[in-house]
Amino acid sequence: MASPHAAAVIKALGARKPGAVIARPGLSEDSIQMAVARHLDLLAMPGVVWWHTPNGGSRGRAEAGRFKLMGVKAGVPDLVLLRDAHLYGLELKTQAGRVSPDQAVLHVALRAAGATVAVAYGLDAALRQLEAWGLMKGKRHG
Repeated sequence: MASPHAAAVIKALGARKPGAVIARPGLSEDSIQMAVARHLDLLAMPGVVWWHTPNGGSRGRAEAGRFKLMGVKAGVPDLVLLRDAHLYGLELKTQAGRVSPDQAVLHVALRAAGATVAVAYGLDAALRQLEAWGLMKGKRHG
């Protein structure tokens, strides 16, 4: 079931119905991610487990050091999805976004370990990628 927060985000972004494509130029990376999360809440295939690892944000030096000692890795894709014993990583970017060096290095390591990783530039590209991987039910209508 979708969270009330995700529903509010989609409403604020202007979606007419659940699962509708939101085609708005200039969406922030956070807005793209919240919209993709909403789509996954509603339309992920059975058996898909997914999450976001919140590695970003402001942290003090001590907390950042503690997290590093606990195993936090820079460059983790924005969304990590698991289905049928296969791991997928989806990095979300705006149209002008760029993959950081840490992201590029970790994406290579994930692929070498057997994961499938992609970078999607914009909301439509992200939804198309999830569909191409077979992680979403049906087709989008917008």
